[in-house]
Amino acid sequence: MTLLQGDFDFIRDLVFRRTSIVLEPGKEYLAVTRLEPIRRSLGMRSLAELVVALRADPRSPLLDQVAEAMTTNETSFFRDTHPFESLRTDVIPELIERNKGLRTIRIWSAGCATGQEPYSIAMLLREDFPALLTTWTVQILATDVSATVLAQAREGRYGQLEVNRGLPAKLLVKYFKRDGLHWYIDESTRHMVTFERQNLFSSVWTPAPMDIVFLRNVAIYFSEAGKRETLSRVKNALRPGGYLLLGASETAMNHAEGLHRTPLGKTTWYRKEAPSALYTSDHTGGE
Repeated sequence: MTLLQGDFDFIRDLVFRRTSIVLEPGKEYLAVTRLEPIRRSLGMRSLAELVVALRADPRSPLLDQVAEAMTTNETSFFRDTHPFESLRTDVIPELIERNKGLRTIRIWSAGCATGQEPYSIAMLLREDFPALLTTWTVQILATDVSATVLAQAREGRYGQLEVNRGLPAKLLVKYFKRDGLHWYIDESTRHMVTFERQNLFSSVWTPAPMDIVFLRNVAIYFSEAGKRETLSRVKNALRPGGYLLLGASETAMNHAEGLHRTPLGKTTWYRKEAPSALYTSDHTGGE
């Protein structure tokens, strides 16, 4: 199957308007690969026919389906290892001290894909901070624009290849049960995470004030304006002193004022400016 230039330009514009993802010229092959399963499922004869259907109804749910298909959902358990080590040794202990008046910690996994990242955070907390989970309010919010990946994330269902990527054997045995060809995360861990379908650019949605935000390899696909807008929205969602984690090749420099580079071990975090005194009441996350 091929995609005519005019149809590819339409897809590029659709994806950009709905996700702020920039589909570069020359990526027609990627669009074809991602759109072919949709075409087949609808029984259409060509991608041109699919584009005609997209153009015909600007309110069709098919528009969201196509935009979601172009997103990248690469993830794994305990991805890159070092961020989770610094979360355990530095970030969580510091937040326990700083939030002792609130006794609340909120964590947001943005662009969570099929859920390995938020579940990794949940398992880390159960392993290393069990008392925190019984005496504090600990909330893990996981969001993604794709309804398809969120369905798997909510179910907590993974194949053998997925659990083999980054998940220690002892945690697999402790927190998962096998059923046929799949592994299912246990109910207690699954219920620690709240999954929501959200677009980072939605003007009508603002999360509760967060202490930690994981935003890894999400904004890297955005335009420069999209990166600035995303980081500004995430910064506003952080409590003063809160931590932001980006992908290893990403930076917040020149994109968001008030986010300061903070190396912890082998991981670079970004912290939102905070007052010198420890706070003891909730904040909106704004300036």
